[in-house]
Amino acid sequence: MNYKLLHIFRNTPFGRETFLQSLYFCKTINAYPVVYIPKSDKFLLYFSNDAVQVDLDHSYLNMPETAKERVEQLFEEVGLKPRYYEPKNYTASTLPDISTNFDYLCSPRSVSDLSSKIGLGHIGPKVRRIIKHATFPVLITSPVFKSWKSISVFFGGSENAMNALTLGLKTAMASGLPLNIYTLLEKKGEQDYRELIKKNNLESLVNQYSQQWYFYNKPEFETMLYEVPHDSLIVLGAYGHGVIKEILLGSKMERIQSTMTNNLLVTGPHCKISLQ
Repeated sequence: MNYKLLHIFRNTPFGRETFLQSLYFCKTINAYPVVYIPKSDKFLLYFSNDAVQVDLDHSYLNMPETAKERVEQLFEEVGLKPRYYEPKNYTASTLPDISTNFDYLCSPRSVSDLSSKIGLGHIGPKVRRIIKHATFPVLITSPVFKSWKSISVFFGGSENAMNALTLGLKTAMASGLPLNIYTLLEKKGEQDYRELIKKNNLESLVNQYSQQWYFYNKPEFETMLYEVPHDSLIVLGAYGHGVIKEILLGSKMERIQSTMTNNLLVTGPHCKISLQ
């Protein structure tokens, strides 16, 4: 597979943890990590329906004379060939245009706040906006590097949840790791969700690649979160509701990212996943 993941490198211990997660993800699914070492503290991501200016905190420009050497050391450590992204176009002299022609983007939970403020419960507004407009999945990393040994898909039956399930299946096929599905029963019964899978021509793949499909009643949401293995990659869709959709990624998504240390692979409303 010729999948490419874009990683914006931060030359700090925290940035090293995030980059190690990118490398692990790529090696696991047989993708190519492409590293952008920023030379200024902002850049533009052009999507078909929006341009997102990302304002980095100053730690992304930390010790530029050692950044490339450290990147290459980490590439060598995991046995991958270094690949770099160099902007070709600039909206302004200090505002490079970054291509969105990638299959994945790796991001910490925030890219524009001081590292001391980054942690569970805080997804920065720029990351939210990227998820909202991106046509590719966004890998939101755990605070420190942790490997994952399975894939957990949160499936609620929506169109975006179907995208997340397709992405989970695609990741399982590429990695060879076991897949489990977690569904919170709200307005439908178990059979209704199974019929949705069948209607979207995913029944045979779910039967082939998933180990177990777990169903929980609505009051058991916290129980469901606790029972997801801590060393599992969580795949889910993010979307907002009503007048607050610009702020929230969806109430369930907000709860998941604020309480779980797992790595998250997130599909936004403009992300269309194909099994090809």
